[in-house]
Amino acid sequence: MKTALVLFAHGARDPEWSAPFRRIKQNVAARCPGTTVALAYLEAMPPSLKEILERLAADGHGRIVIAPLFMAQGGHLKHDLPRLLEELRRVHPALVFDVLPPVGEVDRVVNAMSDWLASVVEAEFPRGS
Repeated sequence: MKTALVLFAHGARDPEWSAPFRRIKQNVAARCPGTTVALAYLEAMPPSLKEILERLAADGHGRIVIAPLFMAQGGHLKHDLPRLLEELRRVHPALVFDVLPPVGEVDRVVNAMSDWLASVVEAEFPRGS
């Protein structure tokens, strides 16, 4: 079964906002050359998640793994994403969707952010100063 990974971010009106997400997409695609890696947004900028999922289905992907690039499970991930996936399942009943946890709830990611922040504090505010 042909599998794709979709990085799913919120979106913003400022196109520069998406630069880190494009970098993540490039890095993952470079490390996983046999996997289709796509980037989609919930709102405010193209392509939408629906557009990307429709495109992947048309390209013959049978399994789509969605990686939410959100810090936590908010309303978008609890309500909007399941509604959209249910709608697409009705149109494409053979598609298999797997949704990963939001990156902000992944221990390795939280630990990496904590390590970086602690190193900044240690460098900028040495003990005893």
